[in-house]
Amino acid sequence: MTEKDNALSRREFLKIAGVAGAAIGVSAGMGGVLAACKEEETTTTAPPTTGATTTTAGPTTSVTTGPEVGRKIKIGFVTPLTGGIALFGVPDKYCVERAKEAIGDGIICGDGKKHPVEILVQDSQSDPQRASQVAGDLIQNDKVDIITAASTPDTCVPVAAQAETLETPCITNDCPWQPYVAGLGAGDLTATFKWCYHTFWGLEDVQANFLDMWSQVPNNKKVAAMFPNDSDGIPWQAGWQPVWEPNGYQAFDPGLFQPLTEDFTSQLALFKREGCEIGMGVFIPPDFTNFWKQAAQQGWKPKIGSYAKALLFPGALEALGDIGAGLTTEVWWTPAHPFKSALLGETCAEFAAEYTKRGNGQWTQPLLHFIVFEMAVDTLKRATNPDDKEAIMAAIKTTKLETIGGLIDFTAPVEPAGPPFKTGPCHIVENVYKTPLVGGQWRKGKEYPFELVIVSNVVAPMIPVQDKVQPLA
Repeated sequence: MTEKDNALSRREFLKIAGVAGAAIGVSAGMGGVLAACKEEETTTTAPPTTGATTTTAGPTTSVTTGPEVGRKIKIGFVTPLTGGIALFGVPDKYCVERAKEAIGDGIICGDGKKHPVEILVQDSQSDPQRASQVAGDLIQNDKVDIITAASTPDTCVPVAAQAETLETPCITNDCPWQPYVAGLGAGDLTATFKWCYHTFWGLEDVQANFLDMWSQVPNNKKVAAMFPNDSDGIPWQAGWQPVWEPNGYQAFDPGLFQPLTEDFTSQLALFKREGCEIGMGVFIPPDFTNFWKQAAQQGWKPKIGSYAKALLFPGALEALGDIGAGLTTEVWWTPAHPFKSALLGETCAEFAAEYTKRGNGQWTQPLLHFIVFEMAVDTLKRATNPDDKEAIMAAIKTTKLETIGGLIDFTAPVEPAGPPFKTGPCHIVENVYKTPLVGGQWRKGKEYPFELVIVSNVVAPMIPVQDKVQPLA
């Protein structure tokens, strides 16, 4: 086993994760807001109370009135619609559209009034500083009552950091829980927060699925590991280091690479020289396209390749062409997941079918982002006073809801802190409830060029396996 250029102890990982989180979240969030928006602290003011509607009809006339109309409630949503991680935001317009349809002309909140609801969407442009800025604008200028966000630490952490600083209820999804908590908590994986609640899986779930998929293909247990120097790559590299040797693997890690690297020749030369038969790592889509095409051109052909983040989307496979067939990845959502949205009354299969029916093309995993709207609507329905941020937070903290991503239950006991961390859906830390994760393999499709097949469910047995892993051609 080669000496890793960037080997980190767990303590060092926590420090670095905290620094990374500060760089993209707390620093960008607090500094950005305080520098750009030196306004007084935002508060939500309730409108003047109006009396109930009355009539002066005669004694034999009765009039039935609906609930009293309350003020408009605003929900902010930050998503990467453009830039390097824009594939994460592809289905978000559909998610917003379906949320608006479910809300209709308003929500009867816990105060008994029917409140119209507006959803304000801002593009992070795949930039953490931009995510921080627009979150601050939504909170301080648009006066949103709840802010939501989705798509990787580069979006979730800076938005949550703004919410925590500006004391605004926040619901996020789609960021592994370790970089989320460490980013907000200065590296402390047991940190708790007042205003921010999150749903997604953890690195321990990826590791369990990847190890299971690798065991299905005979190989020499030599792993070519690739981690970027960003808010995903740093904690992933550190988190995998204690996993290799106990599971019988020898990892070859050439060190953190810079995002948007164009030439991977030196890394590929190492993997070829050492005879690595397993490829793994985490990439943004454009980086992986360059890496995998260069691997094919330079003759490195592993027996199995498992790559996170970049291979979540059918568009990423289409960019690779035939050389993408057989690659494996983490899978957080599919139409085959056996869940039903309490807000829509639709199964995962129905939700995905409607996405395609409306001209959006093949389903994609970030349809899971709809969870933030399911939780926001459920929260408002239960909030005893939507003009009171504390009342909104009390409702968020007691969420127990069937969603498109399965049960979200913040009333469940918090699992004991690790490591090792418990795998599978659970209330892993105070502010995070984990959604299920399985492993999948991209195959040449019948209806679409590439289709995702579930091949591992070791930490989410409620989701059926559809086939075994096949070696790369």
